Amino acid sequence: MLKRKIIDCCDLKPSDERFEVIGAFNPAVVSVGGTTYMILRVAEKAKQTKKGSFLVPYFKPDKGLDILSIPLNEDYDFSDVRVIRRKNEFYLTSMSHFRIGRSSDGINFDFSENICIFPQTDYEEYGIEDARITAAEGVFYVTYTAVNRKGTFVALMTTKDFRHFERKGVLFSRDDKDCVIFPDKINGKYYAMHRPSTEENQTLDIFTAESDDLINWTSLGALTGARLDFTSSARLGAGAVPIKTEKGYLEIYHSADENNRYFLAAMLLDPSDPTKVLAKSKSPLIEPTKDYEKTGFVNEVVFTCGLTKTDDALNIYYGVCDLGVAVAYVPMSKVWDNMEVK
Repeated sequence: MLKRKIIDCCDLKPSDERFEVIGAFNPAVVSVGGTTYMILRVAEKAKQTKKGSFLVPYFKPDKGLDILSIPLNEDYDFSDVRVIRRKNEFYLTSMSHFRIGRSSDGINFDFSENICIFPQTDYEEYGIEDARITAAEGVFYVTYTAVNRKGTFVALMTTKDFRHFERKGVLFSRDDKDCVIFPDKINGKYYAMHRPSTEENQTLDIFTAESDDLINWTSLGALTGARLDFTSSARLGAGAVPIKTEKGYLEIYHSADENNRYFLAAMLLDPSDPTKVLAKSKSPLIEPTKDYEKTGFVNEVVFTCGLTKTDDALNIYYGVCDLGVAVAYVPMSKVWDNMEVK
């Protein structure tokens, strides 16, 4: 397996002179006709120019991007570098949007067209995060996490050209994230994986759902077979869009332990019933070993939202430490050899 860091947050310019880029990570990718398209999550924070306050970016439907001033006092909890809390309120210290890149070799991505997708609706008040791309019948379905003061939501937009995007609304409401849609209908239904993250669901498992129209979804419950046997997982989440192989649907997903150390694993799902796990990794497929995977804005994080496949290997694109992007070239033989039948 070969790993390579390909994007750093310092490679990108801020979208607004009031902001600075602090992360470029968790990319979705899809390969079409020799071009690899990337939807990159770019996180920006406000420049701290007001004494006695912490400035955070947010979106108002009637005003656009704006900056909120939060007083630096004991009423607010600033212990998490990502979130500011007060009682039942929370604010993100940064805001994410998407930028579109293109590559002819899957390594060097060009963002010079400056195609950006910014928050646009009330349910995206605190930003948009972690896209995944499913190609179906000439349309690209992009699931993503929309964040507002009420929590996280799974939303959907579509595109045919990666220049024009149409929002379709919320698919899974508070609190939910890590949604991927399968690339084919199965027994006449669309299927998806997602991760409810409410306090009532303390195990934080991957769930499955089915739909007739890609908009209205019925939950099918937790995919309990996805939990790994070789480690304790504080939470699991779907990663890249599943790919269909001769053995079934292959899903590369993430797991994090109680110390928030992330790694990537693989599972094989029944091609006629994706709620059934046939096999899964017996050890981490990708884990933090490189310096850029171990130290950053959030340490020990490898997090995938997309991959491409050749005849004999996967190119797994993943965010590293909420700062940059790496790609791992993983032979299919390594994926299969590292799996055990459930």
